[in-house]
Amino acid sequence: MAVNKNRLKVTVTEEQADSKKSRKNKETAKKTDTEKTKVAKPNKTAKRKKDADPRIRIIFGIFFILIGLFFLFSFVGCFINYDLTGKIGNKIGYFISEQMFGIGSLYLIFLILLIGFRMSFNWPQIKGWIIWKYALVFFLWVPLFFAFVFHIIHIDTLSTVALDKYSGVIGNWLFDFLKSYIDNIGIVIILIFTLIIYIIYTFNINFSRLRKNDKDDIDNSEIIDEEDISEENASETLDSENENKNKNATEEEIVVKKKVNTPFSGFRRNEEGELVAEVPHSDVGNDEDDTKDKHLEIIITNGTINTDKDNEVEYSDNEDDNIEEDINENDSTVIITPEDVEMEVTTPTEEKQAKEIGEHFGLDTCFDPRLELSDFQFPPLSLLEDYGEGTATVDKTELEANKDRIVKTLANYSIAIDKIKATVGPTVTLYEIIPAAGVRISKIKNLQDDIALCLSAIGIRIIAPIPGKGTVGIEVPNQNPQIVSMKSILGSERFQKCGYALPFGIGKTISNESYVADLAKMPHILMAGATGQGKSVGINAIIASLLYSKHPAELKFVLVDPKKVELSLYKHIERHYLAKLPDSDEAIITDVRKVVKTLNSLCKEMDDRYELLKNAEVRNIKEYNAKFISRKLNPLDGHHFMPYIVLVVDEFADLIMTAGKEVEAPITRLAQLARAIGIHLIIATQRPSVNIITGTIKANFPARIAFRVISRVDSSTILDSNGADQLVGRGDMLLSTGSDLVRLQCPFIDTPEVEAITEFIGSQRGYLDAYELPDVPDQQEEGSKENGLDPNERDPLFEDAARLIVQSQQGSTSMIQRKFSIGYNRAGRIIDQLEKAGVVGPFAGSKPREVKISNEMALEQFLRDLNLDNPQNDFI
Repeated sequence: MAVNKNRLKVTVTEEQADSKKSRKNKETAKKTDTEKTKVAKPNKTAKRKKDADPRIRIIFGIFFILIGLFFLFSFVGCFINYDLTGKIGNKIGYFISEQMFGIGSLYLIFLILLIGFRMSFNWPQIKGWIIWKYALVFFLWVPLFFAFVFHIIHIDTLSTVALDKYSGVIGNWLFDFLKSYIDNIGIVIILIFTLIIYIIYTFNINFSRLRKNDKDDIDNSEIIDEEDISEENASETLDSENENKNKNATEEEIVVKKKVNTPFSGFRRNEEGELVAEVPHSDVGNDEDDTKDKHLEIIITNGTINTDKDNEVEYSDNEDDNIEEDINENDSTVIITPEDVEMEVTTPTEEKQAKEIGEHFGLDTCFDPRLELSDFQFPPLSLLEDYGEGTATVDKTELEANKDRIVKTLANYSIAIDKIKATVGPTVTLYEIIPAAGVRISKIKNLQDDIALCLSAIGIRIIAPIPGKGTVGIEVPNQNPQIVSMKSILGSERFQKCGYALPFGIGKTISNESYVADLAKMPHILMAGATGQGKSVGINAIIASLLYSKHPAELKFVLVDPKKVELSLYKHIERHYLAKLPDSDEAIITDVRKVVKTLNSLCKEMDDRYELLKNAEVRNIKEYNAKFISRKLNPLDGHHFMPYIVLVVDEFADLIMTAGKEVEAPITRLAQLARAIGIHLIIATQRPSVNIITGTIKANFPARIAFRVISRVDSSTILDSNGADQLVGRGDMLLSTGSDLVRLQCPFIDTPEVEAITEFIGSQRGYLDAYELPDVPDQQEEGSKENGLDPNERDPLFEDAARLIVQSQQGSTSMIQRKFSIGYNRAGRIIDQLEKAGVVGPFAGSKPREVKISNEMALEQFLRDLNLDNPQNDFI
């Protein structure tokens, strides 16, 4: 079948023709059998309707007509103040008009008459949405309109009755309600807006003429609005044809790659009111058609697609239609089914999309970050051990004995109580006390040591008062504490259905409920506790929670382990969850020099991500990833899916002692800025002193976890309050999230459980390598080169002078000259070398030089680093 240029071409082979003929014969025979079946079977519904007595409908219809007329005359008599229907009719009229919808009640009378005429004279049924449309107008809009008009013209006493007749109770109520919130201007806007909506839908106004005038200025991609076409009705993927392959073609051939299903919602209507779709064509070189519209107009009527002129293609989506197919070479009409049609429609914009984005991500609607590891399986809960039933149980005798001792101790100090209640937890039991009137809370709080002595127990903690309850709490450790298993936390409904960005289960409360938090909202955690009190187990619990909830494409860990043994179990998941420097052999960082470089690399990653957020015009990582997944960001512009990054430092005190400000500065910067771009910090230390956890670090870590510490000073440092020194140990901890302080029992996860989880993940297919962080230069090497310090030219007294300056925490040329009995020139060269190496700061006039290394241990590490960098130096 041949067609003209810039027209739709459909090629029908002989095999297709035979199949179409056979299909036509089958469908004709099927239709004949169906008609025979319909004739043979009696219609029970029609018989039932035939047997019904029509006189009953006529009687009821006449009744409704007479009732409607009676209401109408009553309504009219009320308005003209004339008695037309007697006493009862007057009451009905006043009730319909004044107590209901005012003049809008006429529509209610109209509905009654309509029911009567339909039942009597068998009028056709009116669509329900039309009835409701006019009901909203007469029952709401009309009463509100008259109420507004009569109130605006400042009615007097004589017109009050008229107001009630026209607007009714409904109109007055609507006016008073709206006036109290939006006043008269808002009511006018509502009336005008609803009137415009009514006119547009009633008269089918679509501004087609105005849109026709702007047709030349509208891009082709806007004529067919892909967003308005639902995926179920018309979802097409657009690609361009290669013009080099069609140079000798005299006709343009369009192939439809996806099925087109009716109705075609979103296509425009032409001047005749027909639903049409404009498909842009490319020019094939016909000079005569240069002035013509390069579009193929498809008219859609009754589920059939017809071309605008010759009806070259008709498309029927109803297989039961009476299809007549005469396949002939001279025919210009072919009826085809969706299975026979293939169409390819291209626009310049979509061609560019196919080149730039489609080649990288395929033709899917949304980008799936999990696609590369689509077969990844999360570790099952069966890998975790179950320690007991997970419910806290305490002997009733123990509860009664503790209660009597508490009451007796308080009575010895003349403190009366009205009520005491016990809440049993896995490790401690909370006794809530309601003191008698006139008892000072501070008096009870000062008895903490006396109550601990009476109960012969450690870990007594008094909460006076309990926030939000108005009671005083006394936490008493249980004689037989229960072990909280990690399996019970991760298997709880609270964890499974939390919906957090980075959920982790950290323990159970005193009321034996699983405590699940969101690391993305915290956004960083500062953890402290003495050796053996559960700090490392808490880190493993947080990491395990994240491994059970996040896909490798969505989460990466940066693990810093100065001890070299605590986090080594996670090396099996390097290709799945870990991140490292490009030149690093191991993802788990144990060398202090690499820690500084890694922290600086994270700072660079943070800066790069903020630049991407700025270009994408979003505020945080959640909005950015959502925009990238919906393919609104171009990968060729540097955009990519951002996984969350969690930095875990197991022993922060050792880093501060060995690296000092080189570690503190990037940690502080990350804590201040990295929340929005998905980098979160978990820092643990067993020495929460003020020189380790400085005020700058504490200010950016609102979430703090304290296991048992040695002294109250350490408790005040980590929590800004006492209590951590009174904990029981073995996972007993306090979680501070700003204003709230919660006592929890950390879940126990043993080393074999961690090994089972990491081996299960590591045995699966992963990425080629760990997630690479940005490469940054080594500051020590770079500083030495930039400052011109040649290690081979150092003075033999370089190290001794450095130790002297660090011990005394002050450095000057005269001091080195006196201590080592050397000349001024040599002492000056030594101080210059120390300045270039970074031991002391520059000359500051009358002020002493700044000593950049805080203690001797940090200095020794610094000198060892210089040794490693310069192995040929003989005097070091």
